[in-house]
Amino acid sequence: MDKATNYQEIIDEIFSSIKAEENNGQVAQYIPELAKIDPNKFGIYLQTINNEGFSAGDWNAKFSIQSISKVLGLSLAYKILGDKIWERVGVEPTGNPFNSLIQLETDQGIPRNPLINGGAMVICDMLFSHLNNPLPDFLDFVKQIGKNDKINYSEAIAKSEKSVGYRNIALCNFIKSFGNLENNPEEVLNFYFNMCSLEMTCQELAQTFLFLADDNFRTNEDKRILSMSQAKRINAIMQTCGFYDESGEFSFKVGLPGKSGVGGGILALHPDKYCIAVWSPKLNQKGNSYRGMKFLERFTTKTESSIF
Repeated sequence: MDKATNYQEIIDEIFSSIKAEENNGQVAQYIPELAKIDPNKFGIYLQTINNEGFSAGDWNAKFSIQSISKVLGLSLAYKILGDKIWERVGVEPTGNPFNSLIQLETDQGIPRNPLINGGAMVICDMLFSHLNNPLPDFLDFVKQIGKNDKINYSEAIAKSEKSVGYRNIALCNFIKSFGNLENNPEEVLNFYFNMCSLEMTCQELAQTFLFLADDNFRTNEDKRILSMSQAKRINAIMQTCGFYDESGEFSFKVGLPGKSGVGGGILALHPDKYCIAVWSPKLNQKGNSYRGMKFLERFTTKTESSIF
């Protein structure tokens, strides 16, 4: 049986079974605006590289993609600067929380990878140095790869994160103290908080990440975003570092490159096949969507579509 023809049936079946089970975890309480989200929201959207879409639940509701946006920032920096970015940020998993100060001290201000908070701030610093109008230019890039003019920042969420972002402020200043930031930490943080505030639906998120799944992807202007080698490397970083200190567990159980966000979203992709976005706001103890992790584990098992 060709599994590709069966996606909708499989998604519906897993969605229904998980919906009937207990919804454990809790929404991200430490960001006031995220704490207001309905904890029972649950959506899935799968987009194939052949432009087929399959969905369930709240797939068309906007949510804050949070740290998933770090992959988009990384992609733009890689596109502009090439391998020079690896002089200032590493590619190793951490095994520590995403906002660890201890590890930064040990590593002399070079963040272990670009998907933890410190690493994303260094990437934001690079973008701030090289973009004429950093926030509008980054948003234009996201709209271009998503082929969607409706994507935008959430001013309310960016302000909310800034109001309680003491640890991120400490991280950013700490990196500056090691000489690994070129710009004013306040400007870098403003860019970072806005980047994390990007709002998308599951459909928009899955479509925006197709450039990392489809070797033949082109923008509406017929432009390639990254070389195949660059896309491969970003997928590798998502595979090993995309879920904080639960990345090994995700790789073991799901077997796809992916990235989570504390807004409850997870984006995963199967190179040359599909992108899938899952959203459920309640997070497990590691900060990843409880239902999202469960859904993707069952989905790759049922479709036999792990990359391994």
